[in-house]
Amino acid sequence: MVIITDIHPNDWNVFGASYGMLIHRYYEWKLKRELKSFPDSLCFMITGEDITDAPQKPLEVVKWCKNLGISRVIFHINTKKSESVDSYISSLKKISEIARLTLHTSKGEEVLGEGMDVFVAVGMSGRNEIASAVKKMAEEGIDPDIVEEKTIDSYLEFRNEPDLVIKTGGNHLTDFLIWQSVYSELFFSDVNWINFRKIDLLRALRDYQTRKRRYGK
Repeated sequence: MVIITDIHPNDWNVFGASYGMLIHRYYEWKLKRELKSFPDSLCFMITGEDITDAPQKPLEVVKWCKNLGISRVIFHINTKKSESVDSYISSLKKISEIARLTLHTSKGEEVLGEGMDVFVAVGMSGRNEIASAVKKMAEEGIDPDIVEEKTIDSYLEFRNEPDLVIKTGGNHLTDFLIWQSVYSELFFSDVNWINFRKIDLLRALRDYQTRKRRYGK
């Protein structure tokens, strides 16, 4: 342990940081050192109100994840009125400046940029996705006797199975990725999306690495 002495509290201002800020940075550094394994795929479930309050937060979170080496990030914006977030689409598209963004809205799918995979789904329903998959199989005359998990997987719109799902604000989960996330680890944060910090992400990742994944066994 390094002990710093003979420094008056006011001297912290010399470094342009308050005592509280330095403690925060130390704790963040300490959490990083504790992390030995990371999820490959991470999903954040937020609300339309969340994106209204903090439209730049997804880009900030993607930067954190990219620096940590996480290869895939998914954002689900839960809203029954997808047009309500139309004014924030431009903010979401900025993610394409540092990653390969796949943006799903009521208007269709758009792919922008290069790099790590980031998926943003606005107002999508997991139950509707499964119903649509079943409908497609029926239309194509798929024999029910040959239908298995892999068959359903191939007809789903989203082929991502997140290792960890994070829900901010303490609210209940949505039905998004209801099929794909059946074996995902869940983390509920009491911190609201607008106040979600890198240190809160690191806490979720620390919790994740302590779990023994059983994949339904």
